[in-house]
Amino acid sequence: MAITRTVFITGGARRIGMAVAKYLHASGYNIIITYDKSRHEANALSKTLNDIRQGSFAAINANFSSKKTCEAAYKKAIKVFGRIDVLINNASKFYPTKINDVNEKSWSDIIDTNLKIPLLLSKEFYPELKKRKGSIVNIIDIHVNPPLKDHIIYNVSKAGLLALTKSLAKDLAPHIRVNGVSPGAIMWPETDMGNSSKKKEILSRIALRRTGEPDDIAKAILFLIQSANYVTGQNIDIDGGRKLNM
Repeated sequence: MAITRTVFITGGARRIGMAVAKYLHASGYNIIITYDKSRHEANALSKTLNDIRQGSFAAINANFSSKKTCEAAYKKAIKVFGRIDVLINNASKFYPTKINDVNEKSWSDIIDTNLKIPLLLSKEFYPELKKRKGSIVNIIDIHVNPPLKDHIIYNVSKAGLLALTKSLAKDLAPHIRVNGVSPGAIMWPETDMGNSSKKKEILSRIALRRTGEPDDIAKAILFLIQSANYVTGQNIDIDGGRKLNM
């Protein structure tokens, strides 16, 4: 009997994380997501996917903040299907921090979520992923270079995540492949949904003159975890050519 591989996705109850969970589930993977405050969305996703394929999806409540919380999430996850083949570090904090707004609280909030936790989870999952010859995919951002104005801490966190991706690819080879995916204009930030003039300005700088779909990210991830056995340490921009005009 064929073995069903398992994907663990942080922040998988909403937005891009949810789209990735659905797409990889439809591609035959068992899925485990984490959520913090999105219990309703996580329960709805659980019903949807388990109705399609019974016992193929699980949601774990996790408020990642420390090594201890990462250990607890791993222990819960490994009990669900008995294996983890792929770790997707998707959970992220995004909000502006102008220079006068920078403080230790915002630094810790963004850096911990976007950089520290992916590192700690990678460490925690390392023995299991090594055993499975698995992979890690980090969700980065096209604004690593050039940076996004007035988002100093966020830019630093995602630049660090890119560096972490390359460092892990080197340190975890040859057993585990580590890559990144950087979304461009895929889903508008929830805090910026009504700014039509800003949206038009962004679209004017995208070569394909349109936004992408969450499934564009999911397709890239599926390629990296399933068909790219000789790819590691890479970061794929999914941006419709936006970086050509940045």
